[in-house]
Amino acid sequence: MAKWRRAGDSVTLTNGGFDLLHVGHVRYLRAAKELGGRLVVAVNSDASVRALKGEDRPLMPAEERAEILAALADVDAVVIFSESDVRAIIREIRPDVHAKGTDYTVENVPERDEVIACGGRVEIVGDPKDHSTTEMIRSRLGRSRS
Repeated sequence: MAKWRRAGDSVTLTNGGFDLLHVGHVRYLRAAKELGGRLVVAVNSDASVRALKGEDRPLMPAEERAEILAALADVDAVVIFSESDVRAIIREIRPDVHAKGTDYTVENVPERDEVIACGGRVEIVGDPKDHSTTEMIRSRLGRSRS
């Protein structure tokens, strides 16, 4: 981060579980990158995904999810976090922008106050939330049982 900042780059942070990468994730990450500067993706640890999504998740371990994300051209860095939200990472890296998906509004982003306190702003990016790993799993399981 320090090297990037010395070079004049801004930092955008985004976060999520990214379990089974799909086109909605790709569009979200591309839109976050288009905000400018470097894109850092914070990935929920396996334990935090289980707490959020249930005992059957994640389908892939955090290290693999992080490796896949790091291979994408729009992503400059990936970090795995185990907390229930990204406030600690926001305090640590002090992003210029915190990008969240269209299932949020600028007003209801849980970490909004932390971002503002650290001198950043919140932006909503990506296409409508028409893609969901949870829904993909449900539809596949429903079909396989019939």
